Amino acid sequence: MNITLDRNDEQLTGLLNVHLDEADYSDAVEKQLKDTAKRAQFKGFRPGKVPASLVRKMYGTGILVDEVNRLLSKNVDTYLKDNNVKILGEPIPVPSNVDFNNEKAFDFQFELGLLPDFELPADQHVELKRPTVALDDATLAETHEQITRQFGETTNPEVSEADDYLFGKLKKAGAEGEGQTVLLPINKVKNGQERFIGVKAGDTLTFDLSDAFGGDAGAIRSFSGLSKEEAAGATGDYELEVEKINRTAAPEENQELFDKVFGPEAVSSKEEFDNKVRETVQGNYDRESDNVLNRRLIDAMIDATPIRIPTEFFKKWLVRANEGKLDAATVDAHYNDYERELKWSLIRNKVVEDLGLKVGNDEIRNRVLDKILGQFGGGMQLTDEMREGMVGFADNYLKQENGKNYVQEYEAILAEKVVEALRGKVVVTDEPVTAEEFRNQNEG
Repeated sequence: MNITLDRNDEQLTGLLNVHLDEADYSDAVEKQLKDTAKRAQFKGFRPGKVPASLVRKMYGTGILVDEVNRLLSKNVDTYLKDNNVKILGEPIPVPSNVDFNNEKAFDFQFELGLLPDFELPADQHVELKRPTVALDDATLAETHEQITRQFGETTNPEVSEADDYLFGKLKKAGAEGEGQTVLLPINKVKNGQERFIGVKAGDTLTFDLSDAFGGDAGAIRSFSGLSKEEAAGATGDYELEVEKINRTAAPEENQELFDKVFGPEAVSSKEEFDNKVRETVQGNYDRESDNVLNRRLIDAMIDATPIRIPTEFFKKWLVRANEGKLDAATVDAHYNDYERELKWSLIRNKVVEDLGLKVGNDEIRNRVLDKILGQFGGGMQLTDEMREGMVGFADNYLKQENGKNYVQEYEAILAEKVVEALRGKVVVTDEPVTAEEFRNQNEG
């Protein structure tokens, strides 16, 4: 067997040439023919006594093709690894007219997309802003309102008041269909709130949706079910067909409520309860701020890392690798997204290789256990027997889907380690924002 590579470093492509002689495959083919003869069953012949000539006639070409493909796959892969040829995706076979019935020597070619070496930006070269949310009274009031809605007693009065919710169907004025089911908070209406007070079930309200909520797309989206783009473009009149009024009385702030919200005896006074609410909300915003920072980090690293991509090969490979799901037109339309995803994958792999990052089985199992405990509120006290049972459950989960769950958890942990490693190499400064600004900036 002879393998050569013709490189075009300017285009980042290569043409791999593979030549097979009869000696490369003949022994393996003969062995397969003998094994097949032992198992073959033909009318008029006892098992294992079928003439070799008949077996060769019936199965020879198929066995030859299978063995040649096996040799190609194995040796092409070995060549690329031994010669440290870094490629994008997989080699693409060049169409050829190989005559397996009459020829003894075969030539094959494969297109390659070549990936050059690259360097990450120097430490402290990339600067990022991390949004830091300072809680205000309005945000805390919203949280207490949510607690009231969840744990308070709800009634359906005949006539609406300022703190009620209108349950019904919302649609663009004059549009066909019954509309989207919504629960509209009257106290969030900024303009013309009086029109929503004194309403009864069966009434239909027509109003300018954007004007009613002061142009706040986030507020509109939170109750309407509209997408971010739809909420931002929700101009003009809308109709709300009211089906009922919801009114929720605030629950008494006692130990029963404290236990319902935070678990048994987590807090024992109004002061502790308020502090715990603030702490919980702040913690949620802090986690979301970290998520925003991580997304910004990924984008910044992609933008700051010069990586040449064999564009035409990449497009061709995407279509081939996603046959039936992607066509050339779709790839062209979304190519920038595919390229950025590829670049991040290359950056991630380089960080893993440079730093020797690894993920242990215990880390994967503990991650699953944390998820299980999170479903119980995170405050559950485990006995040794309970933990042992959960470990077994976690292990069974990781084995499901033919190991797919294990791979997903492995990749998630590895991705977190890569981002954490990169965060130590960039400059991060805080960017104070209000809770409302933060929500509006990071919707959807």
